[in-house]
Amino acid sequence: MGFQQGLSGLNAASVQLDTIGNNVANANTVGFKSSRTEFADLYGNSLYGITATTPGIGTQVQAVTQNMGNGNLDSTGRSLDLAINNAGFFIMGLPNGTQAYTRNGQFQVNSQGYLVNTAGNFVQGWTANSSGSVSQGPVGNLQLTTTSIAPHATTKLSMPVQLNSNQKTPTGSPLNNPADPTSYNWPNTVQVFDSLGNPHQMVFYYSLTSSAATGNTWTVNTYVDGKPTTTTGGGASFTLNFDTSGNLTPAPFTPVPITFTTTPVNGSAIPQTVTVDFTNSVQNNQQFGTLSPQIQDGTAPGTLQGVNISANGLIQASFSNSQTKTIGQIALATFVNPQGMQDIGGNMWSQTGNSGSPTVNNPGAGNAGTLSSGQVEDSNVNLTNELVNMITAQRYYQANAQTIKTQDTLIQTLLNI
Repeated sequence: MGFQQGLSGLNAASVQLDTIGNNVANANTVGFKSSRTEFADLYGNSLYGITATTPGIGTQVQAVTQNMGNGNLDSTGRSLDLAINNAGFFIMGLPNGTQAYTRNGQFQVNSQGYLVNTAGNFVQGWTANSSGSVSQGPVGNLQLTTTSIAPHATTKLSMPVQLNSNQKTPTGSPLNNPADPTSYNWPNTVQVFDSLGNPHQMVFYYSLTSSAATGNTWTVNTYVDGKPTTTTGGGASFTLNFDTSGNLTPAPFTPVPITFTTTPVNGSAIPQTVTVDFTNSVQNNQQFGTLSPQIQDGTAPGTLQGVNISANGLIQASFSNSQTKTIGQIALATFVNPQGMQDIGGNMWSQTGNSGSPTVNNPGAGNAGTLSSGQVEDSNVNLTNELVNMITAQRYYQANAQTIKTQDTLIQTLLNI
């Protein structure tokens, strides 16, 4: 039986060399998982079972098992390149309607705006609604079709200011006359937007109008594009009162609605009202200034500048008007036994009965790892170990060939008797 044993060893060694060769060939394949060949011995049975004097009849390949451990992360600087930290697989939609799973995060956008891999398979996840909210129902193809963002008229303005208490009442008349610098103590300007995204300059003129033992009072007039506005009750001005500690009073401050009409009328919604909140404003012996944060909710129209993907898989579009919008979220799948998955080529796997069903989560939830944008996961092949294993497998192959050669020599000796 020496021929059968040696032949089984040659076959097993050949499979081992194929496995090592496949590992070496894919040492630079993103997301590739190395494999190893596992052997089992063979025994022949008689009618009465295995006898104590029966040698084995060789070996067989029991399994080719993949090592699903993580590879090192390599920086690429490309926002659509993704790597998974720890457990999880990207879910890919195949052309036949089924799903596959991969660790290769080299993605791009196709001509229809879908997020795909280099083979054209669709990355799966959840698409955000118009308000940027993501609802995690069934996963589907992610389409990044947002190329612009609509303008939004300014309706709210938060603008805390610092007023200089070491001032005198202006001598100019009438107070807060833009054409007369002696009629106000300080102006400050903020940009607001109409419903079409056109910018307008809103200027506030501050005049110290009274000083008393209980605090100071400032009169404020507002102009937009050089034209006066109206405030609550149709008045042209409003007041800011400060106590002896320099705090705005009464607290909380009641925001002031300021109404104006754009000049010239440009087709935007008019008249436009902006509610201005001066909460956290102070008065002290320091220079005039605008405090942070100054916040207004209006925006100009914006065009898409880029896409960023966060650690939890949220896809955010960045626009030329400094706005961002969530347009989707990438999903990850985890398995109870990832070694039980079936390799289907293209650096992808499919689920099997041994792997169990996938659990789908957003990155960072459940057992799923987080994402790193601008990085990819290198192959986990240890090239040094593979080259050493190749030498061992070669010796193993040669030794099995030698047993066949020795068996042949023995038979020739018998035939020559």
